[in-house]
Amino acid sequence: MSKTTLRKAFVAATLVAVGQCMTIGAQAAGYDDQQALAGLKEVKVAFDITAGDAKALLGRLNVIDETRQSLIRQGVTPHFILTFRGPATKLIQSDVSKIKPEDRALAGQITAKLKEMRSAKGVEDLEQCAVAVREQGTKPEDVTPSVKVVGNAWISLMAYQSRGYAYIAP
Repeated sequence: MSKTTLRKAFVAATLVAVGQCMTIGAQAAGYDDQQALAGLKEVKVAFDITAGDAKALLGRLNVIDETRQSLIRQGVTPHFILTFRGPATKLIQSDVSKIKPEDRALAGQITAKLKEMRSAKGVEDLEQCAVAVREQGTKPEDVTPSVKVVGNAWISLMAYQSRGYAYIAP
């Protein structure tokens, strides 16, 4: 086979694969949560995020953001607080020496996602636990600027729950 024939075959296979993905995505978009959301105008959620693996953390952030967008599309206003503690602490700060070598490539994507979410409709706050900063051996000044350092994320989570926020530990 010539290079041109191989290239054409590759392009054709890629287009078929993309088409299938778009079809699957369109089918998934047909689902809704109207029964569960019936009568709700807003939801308040505090997320307790501890994932210390970059791929897992980025995946959780993407699903939280997808959830936020889906609520808005379905007519419900989200009020999200994202708290970070434990091993997630090392992934949302700028000292790459504290990040596992295998996670460094995704650290920039995590920082960019947090910056995007910081200004997204329905995201009220992004908080990093100072206790976790100390326990993980990082520094408060190295926490990505999109995230506010708070004294103790457990106290924050208790307070948010006392104010009617649901607790989710993804």
